[in-house]
Amino acid sequence: MTTIIYDGSFEGLLTAVFEVFEYKLLLPKIISKENYSSENMFAEVHEVFTSNEKSERVLNKLEKNIGKSGISQLLKVYLSERDDLEFLILSAIQKSIKNPLVDVLQNYADGQILEISKINKSINREIHRMHAFVRFEKLKDDVYFAKIEPDFNVLPLIIKHFKDRYQDQKWMIFDLKRHYGVFYNLENVEVFYPEKDQIYQFKKTEELLHEEEIRYQKLWQRYFFKTNIPERKNLKLHYQHVPKRYWKYLTEKI
Repeated sequence: MTTIIYDGSFEGLLTAVFEVFEYKLLLPKIISKENYSSENMFAEVHEVFTSNEKSERVLNKLEKNIGKSGISQLLKVYLSERDDLEFLILSAIQKSIKNPLVDVLQNYADGQILEISKINKSINREIHRMHAFVRFEKLKDDVYFAKIEPDFNVLPLIIKHFKDRYQDQKWMIFDLKRHYGVFYNLENVEVFYPEKDQIYQFKKTEELLHEEEIRYQKLWQRYFFKTNIPERKNLKLHYQHVPKRYWKYLTEKI
């Protein structure tokens, strides 16, 4: 068995896949540096250095075989953060290379392909909920700020939605679970990674709220309370459409 170590990036993973074919590595197991531990002293270790050229060659081949939609499915598997994501992606690519004239991602009789399909459904559901439940708060510097904590690393997949929807205002979305965020400055979206001592500021923003935001939240909470009809309360249906794990970020639930 050959253990292939990469830097954890999607480009690094595709580079690792390229080198599996390039060096004809036997029984490859791809794993990120973050998750690697040298438990098996008999395993051959192959370290990969991310190459844009090699990753692009893999992407170009995949685009011919399974199209951009297929690449999108594999990207979502990567963003799922599952322990077996490298195995599933490598397996799908190997099948695609072996059957270039067939969209292997449509073969749901294959257990691994079916698992990829299930992951994509879960990711798409999370994206839909992010579109619905992300709540921006206006800060004193006139930037609109939102905190999220999704089950999957979907922040890269929701940027376009908010960029298209809020083109005329500066906004920031921060992932509390993964400690990184994106900032839109009216022109471009930039990814940022704060220092450890800055992360607390992103968790506790109450003192940074604009006066208008504080008034708005009070009005919205009052409206929500006044329009609520206790006799028609259906918690089961409510939990189904608004899962409880999102409540702490909804103004009307604070």
